Amino acid sequence: MTDTPSLDSLRERIDELDNEILRLISARADCAKQVAEVKTQSDTGAVFYRPEREAQVLRRIMELNPGPLNSEEMARLFREIMSACLALEQPTKVAYLGPEGTFTQQAALKHFGHSAVSMPMAAIDEVFREVEAGAVNYGVVPVENSTEGVVSHTLDSFIDSSIHICGEVVLRIHHHLLIADTTLRDKISRIYSHPQSLAQCRKWLDAHYPRAERVPVSSNAEAARMVKSEWHSAAIAGDMAARLYGLDKIAEKIEDRPDNSTRFLIIGSQHVPMSGEDKTSIVVAMRNQPGALHDLLEPFHRHQIDLTRLETRPSRTGVWNYVFFIDFKGHVDEPRVAAVLEEVRLRASEVKVLGSYPVGVM
Repeated sequence: MTDTPSLDSLRERIDELDNEILRLISARADCAKQVAEVKTQSDTGAVFYRPEREAQVLRRIMELNPGPLNSEEMARLFREIMSACLALEQPTKVAYLGPEGTFTQQAALKHFGHSAVSMPMAAIDEVFREVEAGAVNYGVVPVENSTEGVVSHTLDSFIDSSIHICGEVVLRIHHHLLIADTTLRDKISRIYSHPQSLAQCRKWLDAHYPRAERVPVSSNAEAARMVKSEWHSAAIAGDMAARLYGLDKIAEKIEDRPDNSTRFLIIGSQHVPMSGEDKTSIVVAMRNQPGALHDLLEPFHRHQIDLTRLETRPSRTGVWNYVFFIDFKGHVDEPRVAAVLEEVRLRASEVKVLGSYPVGVM
């Protein structure tokens, strides 16, 4: 029978492992600095953040992970190491739909890590403008929710923009009912939140606060801020807003659907090479004629390309004309994808490739 190690010996072993982890992280950081030096010597406009490379590294880590930590938690730890190392090369500036404490900021930190410089913007079109102007390296905008559907402002912003999609991140959305320390719990008569969050918690609110006024505001973070100054109000928001504004949770995970998630897009100016598991987004304007939608989708079916999303938006060029936003698996640099796009261009009045990018890893 093997003797159980003593607590002191286990602590000594942990100290040894910590020392080794520290040494290896420092060595990785030093290597990252050398990468930056090599890049700047050969190209003064070098791109330091490579979405396809980061996706490949994280996928490899998740595949090799022996446990006991689960693969997503292990990937999250490596994401932060990579974020800190990238900051040594060049700090990444990221604009997001603010204010501070929103789910969009949470998505930005999940994708870029906490060493990125995150900058809140008041509206989605402002995020696009900051990226187009070169004031930031990337932007993060919401595009669809599993409960409430597409975010139309994001789709519309792509129509007139030259910005590319460089990545995606899916965030599991948990809503909590929050109050301030001055709130009278039994006197709550007003609940603030973003309109989509109010909709995602409709059944819970009907059951628990049927008489409370539901007040839509610009963001969940703004809802949390407003509660601080009102004794009879509560807010629906997430963990980040609760921490930022020092609010207490009186009910957790009040979303009506347990699988409630929001997909966010990473926007930038670069073309992203293949990562091995990619997705492409396009916008297509079709001629107004019978069978137009069939003509658009038929090449994808024939080439066995998997469509993951199809959305319709009114065209700005004519009444009752529409454009189609399509996501599908594959990369524009793949021969079969290039062949499909060529066929679609022959059938459509206009085709715009918004970007090919790695499928969200975590």
